[in-house]
Amino acid sequence: MDLIPAPSSAVRRPGEDFPLDAATTLTAPPGLADAERWLRGTLTAATGLPLAPGRPGTGVELVLDDTLAAEAYRITVRPGHARLAAGGPVGALWAAQTLRQLLGPDAYRRAPLRGEGWVLPGADIADAPRFGWRGALLDVARHFLPKADVLRFVDLLAAHKLNVLHLHLTDDQGWRVEIKRYPRLTERGAWRERSMVGDRSGQRRDDRPHGGYYTQDDLREIVAYAAARGITVVPEIDLPGHTQAAVAAYPELGNTDVVDTAALGVWTDWGVSHHVLNASEETLRFFEGVLEEVLELFPSEFIHLGGDECPKEQWKDSAAAQARIRELGLANEDELQSHLIRHFDRWLAGRGRRLIGWDEILEGGLAPGAAVSSWRGFGGGIAAAKAGHDVVMCPEQHVYFDHRQADGPDEPIPVGFVRTLEDVYRFEPVPEQLDGDAARRVIGTQANLWSEFTDSARDIDYRVFPRLVAFAEVAWSALPTVPAERDYADFERRLRGHLAVLDALGVEYRPADGPHPWQRRPGVAGRPIEGPPPVR
Repeated sequence: MDLIPAPSSAVRRPGEDFPLDAATTLTAPPGLADAERWLRGTLTAATGLPLAPGRPGTGVELVLDDTLAAEAYRITVRPGHARLAAGGPVGALWAAQTLRQLLGPDAYRRAPLRGEGWVLPGADIADAPRFGWRGALLDVARHFLPKADVLRFVDLLAAHKLNVLHLHLTDDQGWRVEIKRYPRLTERGAWRERSMVGDRSGQRRDDRPHGGYYTQDDLREIVAYAAARGITVVPEIDLPGHTQAAVAAYPELGNTDVVDTAALGVWTDWGVSHHVLNASEETLRFFEGVLEEVLELFPSEFIHLGGDECPKEQWKDSAAAQARIRELGLANEDELQSHLIRHFDRWLAGRGRRLIGWDEILEGGLAPGAAVSSWRGFGGGIAAAKAGHDVVMCPEQHVYFDHRQADGPDEPIPVGFVRTLEDVYRFEPVPEQLDGDAARRVIGTQANLWSEFTDSARDIDYRVFPRLVAFAEVAWSALPTVPAERDYADFERRLRGHLAVLDALGVEYRPADGPHPWQRRPGVAGRPIEGPPPVR
């Protein structure tokens, strides 16, 4: 009964197992229909058992318990009865995920390998998450990921009780969300002529067009699919920097008195383009129109607007930008960026949503409801929490999964910091500088996968797993807050068994002894780069 992520408590009851057979039933009240539907579909596919509805108090039974928090659950397994009590619909989904774990790795397959022998071990399990935001960022802007692969990634998050999918939908290298009033954003902005191979030092390109986008119905499907598994999808529309794809589609959004934006294409380099939005009222109206459609697609409380890495050179050289600075009574270009962020902060708040952005958005001040994703270490998150803002900790030094996992020369495209599985397991999201109310402002944590170096689901598997398994336990479980006190040896032991689950799910994770043969190649930069990656 080696569960991952580790539950708050788990007691094995030898001799009180519950064998499942064709007569075993599955019952739930109407309020837990999502969990019942998911559990029946998943277990029926894997076991071949029908799990027909039955009477309360028998078989597998999902129940609501208003004494529990919304994501908390308790499982009691005895002969002939498995009771899954949850504080709410999402808690029932996590209970269902745990029940699947109790049945073993074959319960993760899509067709039965055996007709009988399915046994739930007698047990008492009580569990609840440490953080309310347990996220993973998927960058689909640098390399487009087909919808089927996004849905598969959702399933992998849910299997590890992660509950936020942060979709990075727009950047210099591509625009991936259909906006019906601005069709050129995807007709033009979703496609680039070629891509860089490896990091920027090699300056090699593959000369293959790359692109793709999600229709609005695709995104509605992704959002609904995720919600049925307890996951909220948070969209990111980056501005005012990281916007060359948008400017390539609609040149009037750029600084036209500085550069001929009509000749601009979607960027084919990695890094940060110096082509940024102008600060005109017309540009504000344009992105209000974009966001009106985004809000209709994504019901999430938070909308991520990036707000990071905005080069100021064009604004410094633009007579229109300088006139805008004077018109607004601003001191400089930094305050112009803050003006844009504060505008959309108020705009979202007026529609019942909350802005979240990278920690640069702190510069210039924020509305009380805005939140910060702290990526440049812990400093931005500490400052935001002390100022009364909610914080999601995702420092690049700890949880950027595009960074390499070892220092060997055979690691593929060795960028960024070396961050091993153990490093991730010893990551502590709440820094010791915070306590009391400020510490409670850390609403969660997130692992980020930027996709310059991941152009397929196979590459994502390799870079994310098994590190995401360790991260999930950090985000969910009540681990010691002092990293050195965590029992990594016990996690490693449990992980060895959990790898069979990943195998059953078809995850091509990085083996402990080094890269897969298909991944084993020298980094194009020669010697690995220690320090920050080329972007974020």
